[in-house]
Amino acid sequence: MTEKLDDTRRILRGFTGSFTSATISLLLYRLTVSIVQTFAEKPLATDNQTALNIAAAVRTLVMGLSTLATFVFGFAALGLFLLSLQMLGRKLLAGDKESVES
Repeated sequence: MTEKLDDTRRILRGFTGSFTSATISLLLYRLTVSIVQTFAEKPLATDNQTALNIAAAVRTLVMGLSTLATFVFGFAALGLFLLSLQMLGRKLLAGDKESVES
């Protein structure tokens, strides 16, 4: 009895974690889009080539990190969702086997 309850809790935790990770991923996606639009709308106002190179590198780094964080949370959400589906499927199949054997 407690084993079935533990399995149910694990499945619910997986779906909850997936939902949380997907929400964070969506928020990070919106932040990434906002950062990219801001950088595109505001060109650098300098003639110094070194300053332009450093600014371009910093902008690329900021956009890359925000994009990386977005996809990390997105893949975590997908993985947790698929894992929860797998655990749910195994639980349902195990329940079917027990009812057939009885």
